[in-house]
Amino acid sequence: MSLSATTAPPSPAPPPHPTAPRRRRGSLLNRLDLKYSPYLYIAPFFLIFGIFGLYPMLRTAWMSLHDWDMIGDHSFIGIDNYTRLFGDEYFWNALVNTFGIFLLSTIPQLLLALFLANLLNRTFLRAKTFFRMSIFIPNVVSVAAVAIVFGMLYQRDFGLFNWLLSFFGVDAIDWNGERWSSWTALATMVNWRWTGYNTLILLAGMQAIPKDLYEAAAIDGASQWRQFWQITLPMLKPTFIFVVILSTIGGMQLFTEPLLFANGNILGGDQRQFQTLAMYMYEMGIVNLNTAGYGAAVAWAIFMIIVLVSLINFVLVRRTAK
Repeated sequence: MSLSATTAPPSPAPPPHPTAPRRRRGSLLNRLDLKYSPYLYIAPFFLIFGIFGLYPMLRTAWMSLHDWDMIGDHSFIGIDNYTRLFGDEYFWNALVNTFGIFLLSTIPQLLLALFLANLLNRTFLRAKTFFRMSIFIPNVVSVAAVAIVFGMLYQRDFGLFNWLLSFFGVDAIDWNGERWSSWTALATMVNWRWTGYNTLILLAGMQAIPKDLYEAAAIDGASQWRQFWQITLPMLKPTFIFVVILSTIGGMQLFTEPLLFANGNILGGDQRQFQTLAMYMYEMGIVNLNTAGYGAAVAWAIFMIIVLVSLINFVLVRRTAK
């Protein structure tokens, strides 16, 4: 008998399972979903930002390189608008006013916010939720309403603050007539509106600090004051830097409060004593239609100042993390 006669023919391969292609397609869809679906979720933000954020920024940068007339022609002049800033006394006046109001508002505001956050973080305080909600109310109030009310309080002849100062023999102060008084009035508005907001951010940072550190310090006999200096402040440093930069960005864009305090006068007083950078940008870019290119250069100058402060924040955060 031959070998071929005794060898059995190979059995045919079993047919593929009908659900195998479905499993492969499902696995492929799952991989695509995990890889690309996050980009679809965040795409609306970038789309809206591109239309209402990035394009206006690029358009403003292009305008800043031109002698731009909103109702006429425009010609390319390079960086002449930026070099003009260095010799513009009104720009430097607005810069000084902006930083002056910023310092008078930010330093007391952050110190008070730090104190209130530490107080709200105490375990012995009752109705903490009520106080946390109440302290945020000024930030919810319309900024126009805040400016109008404070403008009435700071009136020269019938304002509440001058009436209170009269009991101490102080003559009536023209709050929007002098630089230092207008800075003080505007800083008060900013402090009243944003202290609660910064308090809640600092409070969130304090609650992220492990409680074990405080318990160990209390066992070692450390007082509340020493715990604040040795534990709270060092652990809160990144959050505090974030609040400082956030306040700086808001201070560089201060516009509505001084505009309403000046009763709609974009100059910020008769002698520009409290005109901010944002107000000067609006004056050059919107009010004076024939200097729109220069107004765009002022806008980019504000942007570059904010970027510079953000870079300083980045360096400080990196050093803190080490």
